Amino acid sequence: MASEQRFDVEAFIDDRKIGWREVLMLVVCSLVLFIDGFDMYFFGKILPAIAEGLGAAPADMDVVIFWTYVGMAVGAFVMPPLADRIGRRPVLALCAFCFGVLSIAAVWSQTVTHMAIFRGLSGIFFSAMLPVGLALLSEMTPRKWRAFFMAMALVLFSAGNAASGVIALVHQEYGWQIGFWVGGLLGFLALPLLLLIPESLAFRVRRNPNDPKIPVTVKAMSPAAPLEGVAYHYGADRPVGQKLGPLALLQERYFLQTILLWIACFLSLGNIALLTNWMATFFQELGGIPIEQFAVSAMISFIGGATGTLIMGYLMDRVNPYWLIVAFFLVEAVALYMLGQVPFTSGLFLGALIAWNFTQVGGQTGINNLATLSYPPEMRSSGIGWAGGWGRIAGIAIAPFAGAAALRMELPLSTIMTWIAGLAVSVAVLIAMLGTFAPAFGANAVRRAQLRAQAAE
Repeated sequence: MASEQRFDVEAFIDDRKIGWREVLMLVVCSLVLFIDGFDMYFFGKILPAIAEGLGAAPADMDVVIFWTYVGMAVGAFVMPPLADRIGRRPVLALCAFCFGVLSIAAVWSQTVTHMAIFRGLSGIFFSAMLPVGLALLSEMTPRKWRAFFMAMALVLFSAGNAASGVIALVHQEYGWQIGFWVGGLLGFLALPLLLLIPESLAFRVRRNPNDPKIPVTVKAMSPAAPLEGVAYHYGADRPVGQKLGPLALLQERYFLQTILLWIACFLSLGNIALLTNWMATFFQELGGIPIEQFAVSAMISFIGGATGTLIMGYLMDRVNPYWLIVAFFLVEAVALYMLGQVPFTSGLFLGALIAWNFTQVGGQTGINNLATLSYPPEMRSSGIGWAGGWGRIAGIAIAPFAGAAALRMELPLSTIMTWIAGLAVSVAVLIAMLGTFAPAFGANAVRRAQLRAQAAE
């Protein structure tokens, strides 16, 4: 082995220019995230209509939301470690197929219990698409473009969320089942897309540097790359073939950043879960705004989410990411507070809705990017997925019962939105702690890499 030429796959990828293969990887991963975003979020857009179709009140859907997030938590903790063991592509394909089948099966639900079972099982699979897809994209993208490419993929995830709003506009004509039909068919669409891209080289090398598929992928990416007498490795500071399970996230090297990321995701994704599932219902039941009207405003506000995601991805490669994320969440808190104070028909409401989407989606993009860039390949899917898993647990603990309780208590919109704004402030405090107190490795390696790149330029 000593006579063999060492081939650093990490350096090989980082030194590449953006070509059609990188663009194809971005397009496929982005479309997979779009499908995931649609399936994850269309339910909340038509929750009152689904409840009516099942002969229930909107507040009775709390059990469906609860079991959906139980499934999402299970998937977030199980599927990403599986992707770290068997590969990113097979896990993405498994998830797409299974939630496609389960989404279509939900069309025949007759009771709230039936719906809770199907959405709970679906959650196991669609919750893993984002962390595993981001891991694959990050590992096949040159470092200087990595955060921006992930941001663009997350724009498509948000676009799936926005596109699901169309279901609120057509459900009266086609029935509440239309969302499940479309969601299921989109899941099947992801399967042929995944055949267009290769498995992560970082994953293959870290699992087995002698995998015969490694030189095939390298040759396809760069015909001039040496293939004979080559010993593949990934990075210079970790031994090849090192086996790390998800519990390695709690090693001393990563402990503080992991705990702070978990708590931040618990609050941030819990906030998103609450608003995703109940916001349209809050405004209909407590503000008298039909879900169709609110859906139009929410679709317009997607402009803010897409812009916030791209700006976050662009700036994270150039400025201190921690304080950038802090600023996003503080502005989000102000926007959420304003949504509870100003009339729905005013331009100020739409502006606050756009600002909320800009900062909420952009801020969560920043957290996702930190989690993606902070861990080595052999634990990267687990790092992203388990951080998201704590967010899903928040969805179990916060989203179903807090939303239903607010409806049953008939709390004023202003009070509800003020409390939700407080969660955004808490996330800002946690990210500030992460940037201030986390050790000079792990998450802070993101900032060190930025400074080295800037110095080289």
